[in-house]
Amino acid sequence: MSATHKRRVVQRSAVRNEPLSSIPPVLTSRPVTAPDTIGFLLAPRFSLMAFVCAVEPLRVANRLARRELYRWETISSDGAPVMASNRMTVVADQSVRDRSRYSKVIVCAGFDPEALYDARIARWLKSHDRAGTPLGAIDTGSFILAYAGLLDGYRACTHWESLDSLQSQFPCLIADPGLFVVDRSRYTCAGGTAALDMMLHFVSVQHGHRLAAAVAEQFIYARMRESKEHQRMGPRERQGLSDPSLVKVIETMEARLEDPASIQELCTAVRISRRRLEREFRRQLKVTPQRYYLNLRLQRARTQLHYTKLSVVEVAVSTGFRSSAQFCRSYKAWAGRTPTEDRSFIHQGIEPALS
Repeated sequence: MSATHKRRVVQRSAVRNEPLSSIPPVLTSRPVTAPDTIGFLLAPRFSLMAFVCAVEPLRVANRLARRELYRWETISSDGAPVMASNRMTVVADQSVRDRSRYSKVIVCAGFDPEALYDARIARWLKSHDRAGTPLGAIDTGSFILAYAGLLDGYRACTHWESLDSLQSQFPCLIADPGLFVVDRSRYTCAGGTAALDMMLHFVSVQHGHRLAAAVAEQFIYARMRESKEHQRMGPRERQGLSDPSLVKVIETMEARLEDPASIQELCTAVRISRRRLEREFRRQLKVTPQRYYLNLRLQRARTQLHYTKLSVVEVAVSTGFRSSAQFCRSYKAWAGRTPTEDRSFIHQGIEPALS
């Protein structure tokens, strides 16, 4: 028996051998004829947290139903183990050379999704699509489906940090800011704990709300979130602010990164004096309004350098800089590297520090 086959046998047998809890089995809402087999395609530097949040609900659903409702396999481009973004390694059960069939294929990525994508991956994904296999993505796995043209005409989401980049790079899809999106045969989620919400949705649709709720409770997850819920906290919660005028100013800043408003325009919009605005920013955020606004624009620029193929000039324009020279000076002062150098570091697998 090959080592790969042994791993697969061990994984599939784990459900039957796992100790049962004292609670009675949760009955599914419909008869199960065969397990739903899900293939997880892992990209280099994928998000381990998001991957685990996707797999663990399947394991617990099996345990609570006391039946094998789900099976899963990990897939890499060459069958070799894949290192996650936290440097932990996951063994692959299959490579894209294998001709396994799945009920669903879900692409798991994180930093630098482009590192996985090539013509072979595109052919593999398209072959599953032609066979009628629903395709999904976790975190920036959406970029990999989009590179292959498999999200054209679909609604899709990704992590909030790269959502604007997904839309600008792939105008044929509709970027959605929710936790997860189910659009016909495409399933995408924002990553992190949103992967748990998406899988709980699958369990609920396939086997009933009671089982999904029981799975959620096993993870001390008190509320199953809906797909349309926001990924991010609002500025009030994120920054710990109490002043509604300050919250409104920050919301306006975040909405106008490509065409920045002047500080006076911001003051006029919320009916606050410039002196008070600057005083409150320094008191509550330890920074001037101008610096805070500039940091927002530079953070947006970094995500575009990371997740898109836009030129430095295009990134400068899309974040409201008058010239590429002004952008490069501001970026180097903020990041310690030029935009070109920073993009190169990111694609070498060196994660940037947040400023």
